[in-house]
Formats: sequence, C-alpha cells, structure tokens
Amino acid sequence: MRNFIQPGNSLAIAVPYATGVSAGQGVLVGALFGVAAVDGVQNTMIEAATTGVFDLTKEPALAIGAGVRVFWDNTNRRITATAAGNFQVGISTQAALAADATVRVWLNRVPAAGA
Repeated sequence: MRNFIQPGNSLAIAVPYATGVSAGQGVLVGALFGVAAVDGVQNTMIEAATTGVFDLTKEPALAIGAGVRVFWDNTNRRITATAAGNFQVGISTQAALAADATVRVWLNRVPAAGA
C-alpha cells in the first residue's frame, strides 16, 4: 500500500512534562499514551511504545486485580483504577498488591463498559 507509514508499535512524540521523562515511564500527549523508550527533556522528540505489556508505576497503597481497566493519572504520572479525571490506557495483566510499586499493564484502549 502506497500510503502505509509504519506499524505504529512506537511513535515519535514530544515530551510534554517540564521535569522530562525517563525511559520506562508513561507519557501522555493529548489522547496518545505511550511508554518512553529513552530519557528526554521537555519538548524533545522521543520514541514511545504504544503497544505491549509494561510494568508501570501505580498509585501507592492501591491494590489492582488482574483484568482491571487501568487509567493514567497525568497529574501524578502513574497508573490508577480511578476513571474520573484520568485517561484509560489498558488492562492489568496481573494482580498488584497495595504494597507493590508497579502494576503490569497491557496497553490497550478498550471501549467503555457496555460499548
């Protein structure tokens, strides 16, 4: 196909955060969420993975079960199970205990319940 650009497994995005981003951290640009492949300072272009399964920082003291829809809290730059005010990024693939620092997330923009 002549108009094919790339598979889209990763995309070049500009780092939106004043404090920059480290490799392995989530990053949200508008409605595009990915996991940074490299460190970057604000406004620099980096590659971010848009598909796959990643261990991402989660809200402290929050237990998340396997198969739960998870959301990106862009203010605190972490995964949460709270939908209100946050951006859905995928589904947890393993349970995470409240004491765990991360949760394993399959990046998958799934429709809202019942859709």
